[in-house]
Amino acid sequence: MDIQTQLHRLRRMLAPVLETNAFYKQKLTEAGITHPNDIQTLEDYRKLPFTTKEELSADQVAHPPYGTNLTFPLERYTCLHRTSGTTGAPLRWLDTAESWGWWGKCWGEIYRAAGVTSADRLMIAFSFGPFIGFWSAYHGAQQLGALIIPNGGMTSDQRIRAILSNDATVLIATPTYTLRLAEVAEQAGIDLREEASIQVTIHAGEPGASLPATKQRIESRWGARAYDHAGATEVGAWGVMCKPQAGVHLNENEFICEVLDPETDNPAEEGELVITNLGRVGMPVIRYRTGDHVKLKSAPCECGWESRVLEGGVIGRLDNALIIRGLNVYPATLENIILRFPNVQEFAGRVYGTETFDELEIQIESTNANPADTATAVAAAIRDELGLRATVKAVPLGTLPRYELKSNRFTDERSQL
Repeated sequence: MDIQTQLHRLRRMLAPVLETNAFYKQKLTEAGITHPNDIQTLEDYRKLPFTTKEELSADQVAHPPYGTNLTFPLERYTCLHRTSGTTGAPLRWLDTAESWGWWGKCWGEIYRAAGVTSADRLMIAFSFGPFIGFWSAYHGAQQLGALIIPNGGMTSDQRIRAILSNDATVLIATPTYTLRLAEVAEQAGIDLREEASIQVTIHAGEPGASLPATKQRIESRWGARAYDHAGATEVGAWGVMCKPQAGVHLNENEFICEVLDPETDNPAEEGELVITNLGRVGMPVIRYRTGDHVKLKSAPCECGWESRVLEGGVIGRLDNALIIRGLNVYPATLENIILRFPNVQEFAGRVYGTETFDELEIQIESTNANPADTATAVAAAIRDELGLRATVKAVPLGTLPRYELKSNRFTDERSQL
């Protein structure tokens, strides 16, 4: 979608927002925007103020429970969800029937790009709590007309059995939990590549499915093609991986996306992703600073879709980088190195300070007959690729935590002092 078409949709959204949405009416008026027609060009658009999660959270604290970012009376809203609380206090987010339909439409793009059709049978492996994550995947699958296999409240073993007994063809879960399900199947003597009908896996919640090592591990254990997806409760499902799997497309049919240098706020090839959603009039975000570190690909995608592509999907959270001895290290970067070793079953890390300098310690579970050899090899790979010395220790199998939603494998103990 070209910028003029995007701006036309933005102006259409701004008409009711400027009239009745107290949060954005004040915010935009203070920036000199009093009428939708004030936004005619990309330069005009870039004059719009940023929105941050911190101010949205402060607004909900000051005006509980939902804040003032509401364009319609409360009775117009039909869905309530909440952010996962990965960064800061959870936000409550409301959708009208129209904006919830828009969410499903965005997921329709994700399914289309991965080749999922109404003939598929979907296992959406998710507890279906207040986190929006896979509720939207469920709604998109309903719009698609696909069969959805209920599995809320099931154990991992029960989900594996349900996948097998219902001949599920598509699995949707976080990358971490997808690998956990494979581990449970392996412990039960089930070869998913031979016994399961899964052809496609779709992932969200973590960068893992765009990391070559994690993606390869998922595909090899399931015998399926793994697709990444990116989104956020307060933003929408903005990232789509297509058949070539060469990055994550920005869904620029439904979002205005910018990549900005976080230091200067100028357009950049690598930096922070800033998004305006165009189909969520009831509770929108405008020039929202996602905190996601991304990098644009220079070449167009071979799939033919003209929307821009992010190399490696979301690299990491800008506020989640571990600064160790002056180096910025993203947990996803470490994951990609560690999971390159096939015999590493699970891992966890911690950063802590000593009197001399910061230390990185990583624990691994290894199926190697001599786990210490794997630990030595992992430490060498981290040193060679990042120039960072890490202490890597092997621990017994089954020692480290497993996760059913987002993983939390790294702890920065320095922040707890």
